[in-house]
Amino acid sequence: MIRRLSLIAALLLAACGPREVAPPQQEVAAEEWTNPGGDAGKTRHSALTQITPDNVARLGLAWEAKLGTNRVLEATPVVTGGVMYTSGPAGKVWAFDAASGKQLWAFEPQVDMQVNRTVCCDMANRGVAVAQGKVYVAALDGWLYALDAKSGAVVWKADTIEDRTRGGNSTGAPEVAGGVVVIGNGGADYDARGDVSAWDLATGKLKWRFHVVPRDPALGPQDNPELEMAVKTWDPRSRWDMGAGGGPWDAINYDPETGLVLVGTGNGEPYSLEIRSPNGGNNLFVSSIVAIDAQTGQLKWHYQESPQDQWDYDATAPMILTRLKVDGEERPVVLHAPKNGFLYVIDRRDGKLLRASKLVRVNWAKGVNLATGEPEIDREAADFSRGPKIIFPATPGARNWFPASYDPVTGLYFGSVQDMGNLMFVPPGEKPYKPKGLNTAAALIFTPQLQAAMATLPPPVQAQVKALPAWQEVLKNPGGTEMRAIDPLTGKTVWSVPMQGWQDRGGVLTTRTGLLIHGTLAGQLVVREAKTGKVLKSIETGSSILAAPMTYSVNGVQYVAVMAAWGGGGFPYVPPYAAAYQRGNAGRLLVFKLDGGAVPLPPLLPKLEVAPEAPAQLPGVTPATIAQGQALFFGNCAICHSNQHRSITPDLRRMQPGTHDAFRAILLEGALVPNGMPRWDDALKPAEVDAIHAYLIDLQGKTRRDELVKVKAGLPLDAPSLAILSNY
Repeated sequence: MIRRLSLIAALLLAACGPREVAPPQQEVAAEEWTNPGGDAGKTRHSALTQITPDNVARLGLAWEAKLGTNRVLEATPVVTGGVMYTSGPAGKVWAFDAASGKQLWAFEPQVDMQVNRTVCCDMANRGVAVAQGKVYVAALDGWLYALDAKSGAVVWKADTIEDRTRGGNSTGAPEVAGGVVVIGNGGADYDARGDVSAWDLATGKLKWRFHVVPRDPALGPQDNPELEMAVKTWDPRSRWDMGAGGGPWDAINYDPETGLVLVGTGNGEPYSLEIRSPNGGNNLFVSSIVAIDAQTGQLKWHYQESPQDQWDYDATAPMILTRLKVDGEERPVVLHAPKNGFLYVIDRRDGKLLRASKLVRVNWAKGVNLATGEPEIDREAADFSRGPKIIFPATPGARNWFPASYDPVTGLYFGSVQDMGNLMFVPPGEKPYKPKGLNTAAALIFTPQLQAAMATLPPPVQAQVKALPAWQEVLKNPGGTEMRAIDPLTGKTVWSVPMQGWQDRGGVLTTRTGLLIHGTLAGQLVVREAKTGKVLKSIETGSSILAAPMTYSVNGVQYVAVMAAWGGGGFPYVPPYAAAYQRGNAGRLLVFKLDGGAVPLPPLLPKLEVAPEAPAQLPGVTPATIAQGQALFFGNCAICHSNQHRSITPDLRRMQPGTHDAFRAILLEGALVPNGMPRWDDALKPAEVDAIHAYLIDLQGKTRRDELVKVKAGLPLDAPSLAILSNY
């Protein structure tokens, strides 16, 4: 049925004009895996049957590619015509012979690394689109490239960022929708105004742009007609200077049955509704699914999953399109489990809500009214505008970008689910607009760290927090992550297994033979029996795996492939149990088959060494200078520099003399911009840079003294310490 309707949709699009139209995506993923989700519905479910529960014990390495990066790998490869295409940090693309692993070509975009100033969650890229003999990829700085699939040569490129004075970027996979390729932007935690745009497949010409949130109504009419309606859900005195948010950084699905592009939109900005839109309002279209006509760019329907979003509840988790029998009627539906803790079943023809089931502890809403589609927001529990609140789920979300899978035979939804909260509060003082800076205007501490962090909070705040009903939830269960099989119509868990830590929540693949395959941060590729969760095979790879595996077949041989490297949200904080902590974070593409070989393990990292001696303190430095530098560091630098052991970004407690000597040149003159370290001369004055340097010199001295004491006492240098992961 899907295949027939896909062909009809393609023919109708072709009849509308001379523009180039892509062939429809495959109904079922089998020999080929034609987009990151595998099939038209992005179910990440394969019909291949060669690898089974009975023979999976024979699974071993077919080939690997070392990708020359130590940053996150989140993409799922695409295979078509015997060639594998995949992407990596900042939008680099590789093409391999899918059977032998021979590299056919590589493409590296020329990215302005100053963009890292506006990237919250590493230099991620979640994949490519392939159509009409071209490979489409979005680079981190927002340029969309069409590459020749045979050579990797640039056919065309287009600038998708509308306003370069703001903090936009691109990390998602493009989506082919008839005659256009569609891409969204990120940066809602900075000052980006979210939009999604469509570009002609053949020429790269802009066909339409849909703005997610309104602009200041004082500037005149809105950019698209739908925003005239949306702006009524905002206070006219909203913080338009901060961009308002809504960036659709992932979750774009073309529905061939309806001709609609379904887009998950990002969070509101700043977080607090009282600051963002003082008189309230639902603030359309943040934290929503918007359904856009692929040809015209016009909105056909929308469903807002988190009205009045104050909790960073992006609706950007991957969507799955399928058919379900609901209340006696078979319907085309979208399955969506965003950050906010609910699993939604929505009719994709008109946006009608059919089901909304809680997956984890949720206290921002008491439930969802199926008749109206509206959640009952619990302001007493979740409005942190005037006092600290512990919110469930936390800003990393019950679900996030980590892809789930849907098995149409069993009717089960499989994915990693995180049950965790966070303390949220508005720091005192004014909230000035920071151009291309973090404009969340909120602070947060995740519940796994909250008990340890309480001592760092002022006593009156501690008392307020401990008086919250949610504090008892923290004491009972600080939080964790499980791999689950879920009935999407009821939200009931069929089975679940705990993961090693709350960050351990990689993407999944399922197959017709009843397998569920996923990776772990500790470095295993795990194959489970899908109906029970039982482990059938675990392969040590020595590399942390977050990305979802995929499977394909060439010349009758079935392969399973996965990208492996730690990163993403909270990327400078490497969990000690992760393979990236033990063996480093060299990025790899790993491909397996029956009767393959052993996986070569990266060597263990050398023993930690005591921090080098700090240089003499800068002239005129006082305790007040150091305190100023500490505040500036945490306000501007800590999102990338965790100053933790074996972070994938430099530990600034361990700077060498040459780095100290070049400190001003790095921050004010951009000496390391090509390496990914942006310059800060537009935001920091020389005296402020010196204050940050003074703080780091002081911190390095304290670190060295502490570590010398540990060595003398025979303690490990990386004994557990408080790491407030407030930037995940």
